[in-house]
Amino acid sequence: MVTTLSSREFNQDTGRAKKAAESGPVFITDRGRPAHVLLSIEEYRRLTEPKAAEPVKEKTIAELLSMPADDDIDFEPPRLGGDWGLKIPDFS
Repeated sequence: MVTTLSSREFNQDTGRAKKAAESGPVFITDRGRPAHVLLSIEEYRRLTEPKAAEPVKEKTIAELLSMPADDDIDFEPPRLGGDWGLKIPDFS
């Protein structure tokens, strides 16, 4: 169950917020917009810890920056046409 509290409600009754976090996330709003989320520690760990079946492997910077061979990027540079205020210098 999702609970939403204003910042004022959260400050006045943190116990209520902590109890609500046992059932699901608690959105804390600031001026009507979500600003923070309160989670139980179990839920936080579930979301942030790697799963046991997934081995954690550090990647090198080259692996992080490389693209798989089957990924092609379609890129067509824009053609300079018309008067863009660009002048071609005359080197003669």
